[in-house]
Amino acid sequence: MTESSTGRLRRLRRLLTLLFTAMNAFGLVVLAWLVIEADAEQGRQRLDSDVRQVAATLARLVAADGGTIVTAYVGTDTVSEQCPQFAVLPGSAPRFEPYRGKRECVAVDDGLLNRLATEATATNRSKAGYETTAAGRPVYVAADPIKDRGGQVVGAIVVVADAVSTQERHEEWVLLVVGGCVLLVLGLGAAGYFIAGRAMRPATAALEQQKSLLDGVSRLLDGVVHDLKTPVAGLRALAEAALRNPAERDELLPRTIRLASMMGDIIDLWPRRARVTAGVEELSIGPLMLDQLVETVVEDLPAQDARITVTTVPSRVDGDATLLRRAVANLIGNALSHGRAPGEEAEIQVTVADGRVVIADRGPGVDPGQAAALFERFVSGGGSTGIGLAVVKWVADVHGGTLRVYNREQGGAIFELALPADAS
Repeated sequence: MTESSTGRLRRLRRLLTLLFTAMNAFGLVVLAWLVIEADAEQGRQRLDSDVRQVAATLARLVAADGGTIVTAYVGTDTVSEQCPQFAVLPGSAPRFEPYRGKRECVAVDDGLLNRLATEATATNRSKAGYETTAAGRPVYVAADPIKDRGGQVVGAIVVVADAVSTQERHEEWVLLVVGGCVLLVLGLGAAGYFIAGRAMRPATAALEQQKSLLDGVSRLLDGVVHDLKTPVAGLRALAEAALRNPAERDELLPRTIRLASMMGDIIDLWPRRARVTAGVEELSIGPLMLDQLVETVVEDLPAQDARITVTTVPSRVDGDATLLRRAVANLIGNALSHGRAPGEEAEIQVTVADGRVVIADRGPGVDPGQAAALFERFVSGGGSTGIGLAVVKWVADVHGGTLRVYNREQGGAIFELALPADAS
Protein backbone atom coordinates (compact mmCIF):
# COMPACT_ATOMS: atom_id res chain seq x y z
CA MET A 1 0.00 0.00 0.00
CA THR A 2 1.51 3.35 -1.00
CA GLU A 3 1.72 6.25 1.42
CA SER A 4 -0.75 8.26 -0.64
CA SER A 5 -3.23 5.38 -0.60
CA THR A 6 -2.83 5.02 3.15
CA GLY A 7 -3.35 8.76 3.62
CA ARG A 8 -6.46 8.76 1.45
CA LEU A 9 -7.92 5.83 3.37
CA ARG A 10 -7.26 7.58 6.67
CA ARG A 11 -8.86 10.79 5.46
CA LEU A 12 -11.83 8.85 4.11
CA ARG A 13 -12.20 7.06 7.43
CA ARG A 14 -12.16 10.36 9.31
CA LEU A 15 -14.71 11.82 6.89
CA LEU A 16 -17.02 8.83 7.27
CA THR A 17 -16.67 9.06 11.05
CA LEU A 18 -17.51 12.76 11.00
CA LEU A 19 -20.52 12.21 8.73
CA PHE A 20 -21.80 9.35 10.85
CA THR A 21 -21.32 11.33 14.06
CA ALA A 22 -22.83 14.53 12.61
CA MET A 23 -25.92 12.76 11.31
CA ASN A 24 -26.52 10.99 14.59
CA ALA A 25 -25.67 14.12 16.60
CA PHE A 26 -28.26 16.09 14.62
CA GLY A 27 -30.84 13.42 15.31
CA LEU A 28 -29.93 13.45 19.00
CA VAL A 29 -30.19 17.25 19.16
CA VAL A 30 -33.66 17.14 17.62
CA LEU A 31 -34.72 14.33 19.94
CA ALA A 32 -33.26 16.12 22.98
CA TRP A 33 -35.04 19.34 22.03
CA LEU A 34 -38.34 17.47 21.72
CA VAL A 35 -37.80 15.74 25.07
CA ILE A 36 -36.91 19.02 26.80
CA GLU A 37 -39.88 20.80 25.27
CA ALA A 38 -42.18 17.95 26.27
CA ASP A 39 -40.94 18.13 29.86
CA ALA A 40 -41.38 21.90 29.96
CA GLU A 41 -44.91 21.57 28.61
CA GLN A 42 -45.69 18.85 31.11
CA GLY A 43 -44.55 21.10 33.97
CA ARG A 44 -46.58 24.01 32.61
CA GLN A 45 -49.67 21.81 32.34
CA ARG A 46 -49.31 20.71 35.97
CA LEU A 47 -49.10 24.31 37.17
CA ASP A 48 -51.95 25.36 34.88
CA SER A 49 -54.13 22.54 36.23
CA ASP A 50 -53.42 23.65 39.81
CA VAL A 51 -54.28 27.31 39.24
CA ARG A 52 -57.30 26.51 37.04
CA GLN A 53 -58.73 24.28 39.71
CA VAL A 54 -58.48 27.10 42.28
CA ALA A 55 -59.89 29.65 39.81
CA ALA A 56 -62.88 27.40 39.02
CA THR A 57 -63.64 26.94 42.73
CA LEU A 58 -63.45 30.70 43.36
CA ALA A 59 -65.68 31.44 40.40
CA ARG A 60 -68.45 29.43 42.08
CA LEU A 61 -67.90 31.13 45.47
CA VAL A 62 -67.71 34.75 44.34
CA ALA A 63 -71.10 36.39 43.82
CA ALA A 64 -71.53 39.42 41.58
CA ASP A 65 -74.74 41.37 41.04
CA GLY A 66 -75.38 44.95 39.98
CA GLY A 67 -71.68 45.70 39.97
CA THR A 68 -71.20 44.39 43.52
CA ILE A 69 -68.85 41.50 44.42
CA VAL A 70 -69.55 39.38 47.50
CA THR A 71 -66.57 37.40 48.85
CA ALA A 72 -68.11 36.25 52.11
CA TYR A 73 -68.45 32.69 50.86
CA VAL A 74 -64.79 32.50 49.88
CA GLY A 75 -63.56 32.57 53.47
CA THR A 76 -65.69 29.55 54.37
CA ASP A 77 -63.91 27.26 51.84
CA THR A 78 -60.57 25.49 52.43
CA VAL A 79 -59.29 26.90 49.14
CA SER A 80 -58.60 30.10 51.06
CA GLU A 81 -56.03 28.33 53.22
CA GLN A 82 -54.24 26.26 50.55
CA CYS A 83 -51.75 26.82 47.75
CA PRO A 84 -51.82 28.14 45.10
CA GLN A 85 -52.74 31.50 46.59
CA PHE A 86 -55.26 33.93 45.08
CA ALA A 87 -56.67 37.44 45.20
CA VAL A 88 -59.97 39.01 44.07
CA LEU A 89 -59.16 42.43 42.61
CA PRO A 90 -61.11 45.19 40.83
CA GLY A 91 -58.57 45.79 38.08
CA SER A 92 -60.08 48.30 35.66
CA ALA A 93 -63.61 47.62 36.98
CA PRO A 94 -65.39 49.81 39.57
CA ARG A 95 -63.38 49.90 42.77
CA PHE A 96 -64.14 47.57 45.65
CA GLU A 97 -62.22 46.23 48.59
CA PRO A 98 -59.73 43.59 47.33
CA TYR A 99 -59.81 40.16 48.89
CA ARG A 100 -56.77 37.94 49.38
CA GLY A 101 -56.52 34.31 50.39
CA LYS A 102 -55.58 33.56 53.97
CA ARG A 103 -52.28 31.88 53.00
CA GLU A 104 -49.34 33.46 51.20
CA CYS A 105 -47.44 30.67 49.47
CA VAL A 106 -45.06 32.96 47.58
CA ALA A 107 -44.29 36.66 47.99
CA VAL A 108 -45.95 38.47 45.09
CA ASP A 109 -45.88 42.26 44.75
CA ASP A 110 -49.17 44.13 44.39
CA GLY A 111 -48.01 45.71 41.16
CA LEU A 112 -47.92 42.32 39.40
CA LEU A 113 -51.33 41.29 40.76
CA ASN A 114 -52.99 44.59 39.82
CA ARG A 115 -51.48 44.48 36.32
CA LEU A 116 -52.82 40.98 35.72
CA ALA A 117 -56.28 41.95 37.05
CA THR A 118 -56.33 45.09 34.90
CA GLU A 119 -55.42 43.14 31.74
CA ALA A 120 -58.13 40.55 32.42
CA THR A 121 -60.88 43.12 33.14
CA ALA A 122 -59.88 45.46 30.34
CA THR A 123 -59.83 42.76 27.67
CA ASN A 124 -62.56 40.58 29.19
CA ARG A 125 -60.33 37.59 28.54
CA SER A 126 -58.55 35.08 30.73
CA LYS A 127 -54.80 35.10 30.87
CA ALA A 128 -52.37 32.36 32.02
CA GLY A 129 -48.64 31.87 31.87
CA TYR A 130 -45.28 32.37 33.54
CA GLU A 131 -44.42 35.67 35.20
CA THR A 132 -41.59 36.98 37.38
CA THR A 133 -42.08 38.78 40.69
CA ALA A 134 -40.27 41.96 41.64
CA ALA A 135 -37.80 39.79 43.56
CA GLY A 136 -37.05 37.81 40.41
CA ARG A 137 -38.93 34.65 41.47
CA PRO A 138 -40.72 32.69 38.73
CA VAL A 139 -44.44 32.12 39.23
CA TYR A 140 -47.30 30.74 37.18
CA VAL A 141 -50.44 32.87 37.13
CA ALA A 142 -54.03 32.76 35.87
CA ALA A 143 -56.26 35.86 35.73
CA ASP A 144 -59.96 35.41 34.95
CA PRO A 145 -62.51 38.27 34.67
CA ILE A 146 -65.60 38.19 36.96
CA LYS A 147 -68.96 39.07 35.37
CA ASP A 148 -72.27 39.89 37.03
CA ARG A 149 -75.60 38.51 35.88
CA GLY A 150 -75.87 41.18 33.24
CA GLY A 151 -72.50 40.19 31.70
CA GLN A 152 -70.70 43.25 33.00
CA VAL A 153 -67.06 42.78 34.10
CA VAL A 154 -66.84 43.74 37.78
CA GLY A 155 -63.41 42.40 38.78
CA ALA A 156 -60.89 39.59 38.33
CA ILE A 157 -59.67 36.47 40.11
CA VAL A 158 -55.89 36.20 40.08
CA VAL A 159 -54.33 32.84 41.11
CA VAL A 160 -50.56 32.53 41.64
CA ALA A 161 -48.50 29.30 41.94
CA ASP A 162 -44.83 29.10 42.84
CA ALA A 163 -42.92 27.81 39.77
CA VAL A 164 -39.45 27.51 41.33
CA SER A 165 -39.57 23.78 42.06
CA THR A 166 -41.02 23.04 38.65
CA GLN A 167 -38.33 25.05 36.85
CA GLU A 168 -35.54 23.60 39.00
CA ARG A 169 -36.73 20.09 38.19
CA HIS A 170 -36.89 21.04 34.52
CA GLU A 171 -33.36 22.46 34.61
CA GLU A 172 -32.08 19.25 36.19
CA TRP A 173 -33.82 17.32 33.46
CA VAL A 174 -32.22 19.56 30.81
CA LEU A 175 -28.76 18.95 32.29
CA LEU A 176 -29.43 15.21 32.37
CA VAL A 177 -30.59 15.17 28.75
CA VAL A 178 -27.71 17.36 27.53
CA GLY A 179 -25.15 15.29 29.44
CA GLY A 180 -26.64 12.10 28.07
CA CYS A 181 -26.51 13.52 24.55
CA VAL A 182 -22.84 14.46 24.96
CA LEU A 183 -22.02 10.95 26.13
CA LEU A 184 -24.05 9.47 23.29
CA VAL A 185 -22.33 11.69 20.73
CA LEU A 186 -18.95 10.57 22.05
CA GLY A 187 -20.10 6.98 21.95
CA LEU A 188 -21.47 7.43 18.44
CA GLY A 189 -18.19 9.00 17.38
CA ALA A 190 -16.31 5.96 18.64
CA ALA A 191 -18.88 3.67 17.05
CA GLY A 192 -18.64 5.62 13.80
CA TYR A 193 -14.87 5.27 13.82
CA PHE A 194 -15.21 1.54 14.41
CA ILE A 195 -17.93 1.12 11.77
CA ALA A 196 -15.97 3.20 9.26
CA GLY A 197 -12.94 1.05 9.95
CA ARG A 198 -14.95 -2.12 9.39
CA ALA A 199 -16.54 -0.71 6.24
CA MET A 200 -13.11 0.18 4.86
CA ARG A 201 -11.50 -3.06 5.93
CA PRO A 202 -12.13 -4.75 2.54
CA ALA A 203 -10.53 -1.80 0.73
CA THR A 204 -7.57 -1.86 3.11
CA ALA A 205 -7.23 -5.60 2.73
CA ALA A 206 -7.44 -5.26 -1.06
CA LEU A 207 -4.65 -2.68 -1.06
CA GLU A 208 -2.56 -4.86 1.24
CA GLN A 209 -3.11 -7.82 -1.05
CA GLN A 210 -2.23 -5.68 -4.05
CA LYS A 211 0.99 -4.57 -2.38
CA SER A 212 1.81 -8.13 -1.36
CA LEU A 213 1.03 -9.36 -4.87
CA LEU A 214 3.18 -6.70 -6.50
CA ASP A 215 6.04 -7.35 -4.09
CA GLY A 216 5.72 -11.07 -4.68
CA VAL A 217 5.61 -10.68 -8.45
CA SER A 218 8.63 -8.38 -8.37
CA ARG A 219 10.65 -10.82 -6.29
CA LEU A 220 9.51 -13.77 -8.36
CA LEU A 221 10.59 -12.00 -11.54
CA ASP A 222 13.95 -11.31 -9.92
CA GLY A 223 14.16 -14.98 -9.00
CA VAL A 224 13.25 -16.12 -12.50
CA VAL A 225 15.85 -13.78 -13.99
CA HIS A 226 18.39 -15.04 -11.47
CA ASP A 227 17.62 -18.70 -12.25
CA LEU A 228 17.80 -18.05 -15.99
CA LYS A 229 21.31 -16.62 -15.79
CA THR A 230 22.93 -20.04 -15.40
CA PRO A 231 21.20 -21.83 -18.31
CA VAL A 232 21.55 -18.74 -20.50
CA ALA A 233 25.29 -18.69 -19.81
CA GLY A 234 25.49 -22.42 -20.53
CA LEU A 235 23.48 -22.02 -23.71
CA ARG A 236 25.82 -19.31 -24.91
CA ALA A 237 28.86 -21.40 -24.07
CA LEU A 238 27.47 -24.37 -25.99
CA ALA A 239 26.63 -22.18 -28.99
CA GLU A 240 30.13 -20.67 -29.04
CA ALA A 241 31.67 -24.13 -28.68
CA ALA A 242 29.56 -25.37 -31.60
CA LEU A 243 30.75 -22.45 -33.74
CA ARG A 244 34.40 -23.12 -32.89
CA ASN A 245 34.15 -26.88 -33.31
CA PRO A 246 31.75 -27.85 -36.12
CA ALA A 247 32.69 -31.48 -35.69
CA GLU A 248 31.25 -31.55 -32.18
CA ARG A 249 27.87 -30.06 -33.11
CA ASP A 250 26.13 -33.44 -33.04
CA GLU A 251 27.22 -33.83 -29.42
CA LEU A 252 26.55 -30.22 -28.40
CA LEU A 253 23.13 -29.90 -30.03
CA PRO A 254 21.27 -32.25 -27.60
CA ARG A 255 22.77 -30.39 -24.62
CA THR A 256 21.67 -27.09 -26.17
CA ILE A 257 18.13 -28.39 -26.56
CA ARG A 258 18.09 -29.62 -22.94
CA LEU A 259 19.23 -26.21 -21.70
CA ALA A 260 16.56 -24.47 -23.75
CA SER A 261 13.99 -26.87 -22.27
CA MET A 262 15.33 -26.10 -18.78
CA MET A 263 14.83 -22.40 -19.41
CA GLY A 264 11.21 -23.07 -20.37
CA ASP A 265 10.75 -25.12 -17.21
CA ILE A 266 12.10 -22.25 -15.10
CA ILE A 267 9.66 -19.78 -16.67
CA ASP A 268 6.71 -22.18 -16.18
CA LEU A 269 7.72 -23.24 -12.65
CA TRP A 270 5.84 -20.69 -10.55
CA PRO A 271 2.58 -20.69 -12.53
CA ARG A 272 2.68 -24.47 -12.39
CA ARG A 273 3.33 -24.40 -8.65
CA ALA A 274 0.27 -22.18 -8.21
CA ARG A 275 -1.86 -24.56 -10.28
CA VAL A 276 -0.65 -27.60 -8.34
CA THR A 277 -1.19 -25.86 -4.99
CA ALA A 278 -4.71 -24.85 -6.05
CA GLY A 279 -5.48 -28.44 -7.11
CA VAL A 280 -6.02 -27.44 -10.74
CA GLU A 281 -3.08 -29.49 -12.03
CA GLU A 282 -1.53 -32.75 -10.87
CA LEU A 283 2.13 -33.70 -10.86
CA SER A 284 3.45 -35.85 -13.68
CA ILE A 285 4.63 -38.66 -11.42
CA GLY A 286 6.45 -41.54 -13.02
CA PRO A 287 9.39 -43.87 -12.42
CA LEU A 288 12.81 -42.39 -13.16
CA MET A 289 16.46 -43.02 -12.41
CA LEU A 290 17.52 -40.33 -9.97
CA ASP A 291 21.26 -40.90 -10.56
CA GLN A 292 20.93 -40.36 -14.32
CA LEU A 293 18.82 -37.24 -13.79
CA VAL A 294 21.43 -35.71 -11.47
CA GLU A 295 24.30 -36.56 -13.84
CA THR A 296 22.44 -34.84 -16.70
CA VAL A 297 21.82 -31.72 -14.62
CA VAL A 298 25.49 -31.50 -13.61
CA GLU A 299 26.62 -32.02 -17.19
CA ASP A 300 24.43 -29.17 -18.45
CA LEU A 301 25.33 -26.67 -15.73
CA PRO A 302 28.26 -24.35 -16.47
CA ALA A 303 30.73 -24.67 -13.62
CA GLN A 304 33.46 -22.10 -14.20
CA ASP A 305 35.91 -21.74 -11.33
CA ALA A 306 34.35 -24.82 -9.73
CA ARG A 307 35.14 -28.51 -9.43
CA ILE A 308 32.10 -30.76 -9.20
CA THR A 309 32.55 -34.41 -8.27
CA VAL A 310 29.63 -36.76 -8.83
CA THR A 311 29.29 -40.14 -7.15
CA THR A 312 26.15 -42.12 -7.94
CA VAL A 313 24.58 -45.45 -7.24
CA PRO A 314 21.61 -46.54 -9.36
CA SER A 315 18.60 -45.13 -7.56
CA ARG A 316 15.06 -45.47 -8.81
CA VAL A 317 12.30 -43.15 -7.54
CA ASP A 318 8.80 -42.08 -8.55
CA GLY A 319 8.63 -38.37 -9.26
CA ASP A 320 8.07 -35.47 -11.59
CA ALA A 321 11.22 -35.25 -13.70
CA THR A 322 10.83 -31.53 -14.48
CA LEU A 323 10.46 -30.52 -10.85
CA LEU A 324 13.25 -32.80 -9.65
CA ARG A 325 15.65 -31.41 -12.27
CA ARG A 326 14.80 -27.88 -11.08
CA ALA A 327 15.33 -28.85 -7.43
CA VAL A 328 18.71 -30.47 -8.09
CA ALA A 329 19.81 -27.55 -10.29
CA ASN A 330 18.85 -25.09 -7.53
CA LEU A 331 20.81 -27.03 -4.90
CA ILE A 332 23.92 -27.17 -7.08
CA GLY A 333 23.49 -23.53 -8.09
CA ASN A 334 23.26 -22.58 -4.41
CA ALA A 335 26.50 -24.45 -3.72
CA LEU A 336 28.21 -22.73 -6.66
CA SER A 337 27.12 -19.31 -5.35
CA HIS A 338 27.69 -19.70 -1.61
CA GLY A 339 29.78 -22.83 -1.17
CA ARG A 340 33.25 -21.40 -1.66
CA ALA A 341 35.75 -19.38 0.33
CA PRO A 342 36.49 -15.86 -1.02
CA GLY A 343 38.90 -16.00 -3.96
CA GLU A 344 39.02 -19.81 -4.05
CA GLU A 345 37.66 -22.39 -6.46
CA ALA A 346 34.42 -24.04 -5.39
CA GLU A 347 34.65 -27.73 -4.56
CA ILE A 348 31.31 -29.49 -4.68
CA GLN A 349 30.62 -33.14 -4.02
CA VAL A 350 27.36 -34.61 -5.32
CA THR A 351 26.32 -38.05 -4.09
CA VAL A 352 23.23 -40.00 -5.19
CA ALA A 353 22.11 -43.20 -3.46
CA ASP A 354 18.90 -44.76 -2.11
CA GLY A 355 16.68 -41.90 -3.33
CA ARG A 356 18.87 -39.24 -1.69
CA VAL A 357 20.80 -36.41 -3.33
CA VAL A 358 23.56 -35.07 -1.05
CA ILE A 359 25.41 -31.92 -2.08
CA ALA A 360 28.40 -30.86 0.03
CA ASP A 361 30.50 -27.74 -0.40
CA ARG A 362 33.54 -26.18 1.30
CA GLY A 363 32.05 -22.76 1.97
CA PRO A 364 31.44 -20.96 5.28
CA GLY A 365 28.55 -23.26 6.22
CA VAL A 366 25.19 -22.21 7.63
CA ASP A 367 24.09 -20.80 10.95
CA PRO A 368 22.23 -23.65 12.72
CA GLY A 369 19.75 -21.17 14.14
CA GLN A 370 18.88 -19.90 10.67
CA ALA A 371 18.93 -23.22 8.83
CA ALA A 372 15.15 -23.73 8.76
CA ALA A 373 14.51 -20.16 7.61
CA LEU A 374 16.65 -20.72 4.50
CA PHE A 375 13.83 -22.79 3.00
CA GLU A 376 11.30 -19.94 3.29
CA ARG A 377 10.47 -17.69 0.35
CA PHE A 378 12.51 -14.48 0.04
CA VAL A 379 14.91 -15.56 2.80
CA SER A 380 18.54 -15.86 1.82
CA GLY A 381 21.79 -16.21 3.64
CA GLY A 382 23.82 -14.47 0.97
CA GLY A 383 21.92 -11.57 -0.58
CA SER A 384 20.13 -13.49 -3.35
CA THR A 385 16.39 -13.63 -3.98
CA GLY A 386 15.82 -16.44 -1.50
CA ILE A 387 13.57 -18.34 -3.94
CA GLY A 388 15.76 -21.26 -5.06
CA LEU A 389 15.83 -23.21 -1.79
CA ALA A 390 12.13 -22.52 -1.23
CA VAL A 391 11.46 -24.26 -4.55
CA VAL A 392 13.55 -27.25 -3.48
CA LYS A 393 11.63 -27.49 -0.18
CA TRP A 394 8.31 -27.38 -2.04
CA VAL A 395 9.44 -30.08 -4.51
CA ALA A 396 10.50 -32.27 -1.59
CA ASP A 397 7.16 -31.77 0.15
CA VAL A 398 4.96 -32.56 -2.86
CA HIS A 399 6.97 -35.74 -3.43
CA GLY A 400 6.63 -36.83 0.19
CA GLY A 401 10.32 -36.27 0.80
CA THR A 402 12.46 -34.08 3.02
CA LEU A 403 15.12 -31.40 2.69
CA ARG A 404 17.80 -30.99 5.36
CA VAL A 405 20.82 -28.78 5.78
CA TYR A 406 23.70 -29.16 8.22
CA ASN A 407 27.42 -28.38 8.42
CA ARG A 408 30.18 -30.84 7.63
CA GLU A 409 33.00 -31.40 10.11
CA GLN A 410 35.69 -30.35 7.60
CA GLY A 411 33.86 -27.07 6.93
CA GLY A 412 31.09 -26.20 4.53
CA ALA A 413 27.41 -27.03 4.24
CA ILE A 414 25.59 -30.21 3.27
CA PHE A 415 22.14 -30.14 1.67
CA GLU A 416 20.31 -33.47 1.55
CA LEU A 417 17.22 -34.05 -0.61
CA ALA A 418 15.63 -37.38 0.34
CA LEU A 419 12.86 -38.92 -1.77
CA PRO A 420 10.92 -42.14 -1.19
CA ALA A 421 12.86 -44.82 -3.02
CA ASP A 422 11.08 -47.11 -5.48
CA ALA A 423 11.23 -50.58 -3.88
CA SER A 424 10.80 -52.24 -7.28
